[in-house]
Amino acid sequence: MRTKRLTLAITTAVVAIALSGCSIGLGTAGGFSRSGTLAGPVDGIDLDGASLSVGSKNFTEQILLGKMTVILLKSAGADVQDLTNIPGSAAAREAQLAGQVELGWEYTGTAWLTYLNNAKPIPDERKQYIATRDADLRENNLVWLPPTPMNDTYTMAISAESAKKYKITKLSEMSKVPPAERTFCVESEFTNRPDGLKGMLEAYDLPLDSPKGIPRENLRTLQTGAIYDATAKGDCTFGEVFTTDGRIEALDLTALEDDRSFFPKYNASLVVRQQVLEEHPEIEKLFAPVSEKLTNEVIAGLNAEVDVDGREPSEVAWEWLCDEGLVR
Repeated sequence: MRTKRLTLAITTAVVAIALSGCSIGLGTAGGFSRSGTLAGPVDGIDLDGASLSVGSKNFTEQILLGKMTVILLKSAGADVQDLTNIPGSAAAREAQLAGQVELGWEYTGTAWLTYLNNAKPIPDERKQYIATRDADLRENNLVWLPPTPMNDTYTMAISAESAKKYKITKLSEMSKVPPAERTFCVESEFTNRPDGLKGMLEAYDLPLDSPKGIPRENLRTLQTGAIYDATAKGDCTFGEVFTTDGRIEALDLTALEDDRSFFPKYNASLVVRQQVLEEHPEIEKLFAPVSEKLTNEVIAGLNAEVDVDGREPSEVAWEWLCDEGLVR
């Protein structure tokens, strides 16, 4: 976490310098997004004449959320600058603080621990949202709209074969696996951060480098995308995953329940600059139905359409909004 914060601070400083000397905008790859007519619970919301900018980070879930935002705002009549696909959290955050991005989706855990520099997460997701919301409004004039049910956090996953063999569904049941078979595929960052592998193993009474826990030789370090495939193939018994990743279902993995609530909560919220929301309060009503519908299952399915099926995020976002009766 200390390294992550230092990296964030350095990157933020560099981005701030770049933003201060550049008036032509961020170098994103927003691309094309459709627009239609608002329908259902958002029918009649009018943002005609509003000029708004939308940002997102550069991974699938963020781009999907950003595209939903662009589509709904355009369909409400707003003139929208699409700044989705910004490289990295630090750049996306600095762009919003600097006013280049006015709306973007963010995660409570990321903001509370990294942007707002708190040492420990708040286990209760509602309390963490409230604390993050209040602090970011007070310190940065950013308004956090009500959060989604989705929680994009860490856990361990096992293959279908391992699920059948060991009959486990919770992290507390990892101890049922014979010691020699407690093998893990993880990212290098996950092995070093305090809210990562070492802390998790201690929380579940399987300390790293302990005869009663996990020997270091049982760890295999891989890139994020490779972990899912390696776990599904049985190269390791446990694989580090994100709970909303569409590859969990696509590869028939079982995400183990964090039944001791070790990992921080990462609920997503649409974050809007305070001045923008004061000028256009309709934005909150426009996105309320979206936030209510975005469960882990829903966003994981949408992520899979992009990461597994190879579809364009803007088309997946458009189709989902149509299916949910929010645009036509």
